[in-house]
Amino acid sequence: MTAASKKMTKDQIEGFFDRLAALDPEPKGELDHTSPFTLLVAVVLSAQATDVGVNKATGPLFAVADTPEAILALGEAKLRDYIKTIGLYNSKAKNVIELCRILVAQYGGEVPQDREALEALPGVGRKTANVVLNIAFGQPTIAVDTHLFRLANRTGLAPGKTVLEVEKSLLKRVPKARLLHAHHWLILHGRYICKARKPDCPRCPVIAFCNYKAKTQAVVG
Repeated sequence: MTAASKKMTKDQIEGFFDRLAALDPEPKGELDHTSPFTLLVAVVLSAQATDVGVNKATGPLFAVADTPEAILALGEAKLRDYIKTIGLYNSKAKNVIELCRILVAQYGGEVPQDREALEALPGVGRKTANVVLNIAFGQPTIAVDTHLFRLANRTGLAPGKTVLEVEKSLLKRVPKARLLHAHHWLILHGRYICKARKPDCPRCPVIAFCNYKAKTQAVVG
């Protein structure tokens, strides 16, 4: 676990998000999808897998089945064939089939727009529900993955010992005007700049607002 840094001040946080917003006003997630349903399936499949790997599998899958009804018609065995390059594909196939059954039986094939209903679906936890609520339905939620957890503690943006603690802290500390896109800005920043083993501080556009003491230095010469 990344040691928590001193908490960023309100001014630091505002500068941090103002800078990220200026660089990328409309950030997007990296999972390919065409509807709330395909997003839900993609996020369920992305557990312990890369977005790139998931997209390679879901491209062909969604070309032939992009609704709960179509995936149920496809069947679990054929679904497994489409997603077998993704880790834990056997259990994920079972979860996707079962969640499709529930969506058809209880929600007319539509994805519910509230957290409790989403978290009741097989393979859907709080993080997945937050992603779907944010991206598909425009709700100001923040899904804390390993990137966000590390970044929140390392920078001092929202230090916390648990994922839920960090999530609640972010919801309080991120300026309301930035909440809708904060999830994407932070994931992308953690994925490409504030990386786990060696954060790329020399390329960091928000380094002036960060409280991380062990900032990496540019190599000279």
